[in-house]
Amino acid sequence: MFKNLVFIYLIIINLTVFFMMYYDKKQARKRKWRVPEFNLLFLGLIGGGIGGLLGQQLFHHKTKKLRFYLIFGIGAIFAIAVTYFIIVNK
Repeated sequence: MFKNLVFIYLIIINLTVFFMMYYDKKQARKRKWRVPEFNLLFLGLIGGGIGGLLGQQLFHHKTKKLRFYLIFGIGAIFAIAVTYFIIVNK
């Protein structure tokens, strides 16, 4: 049961960050209210790094900001490590 919740969490957090990157890029083009960078970075750090990195590349958003690559990279490594740990320890 716990393993399923972790996988569901990782899927939801990554989809959330991915779509937040899309929304933020869309808002940036319209010069409207944007998603705070802290929110994107925090969600990326707690497991949403894969969604953040994919959103960065697909939407060409925040690609010049090194901290986004670093934080999303750490979040991606965290998500992959958690997934690996769960799979190996069945």
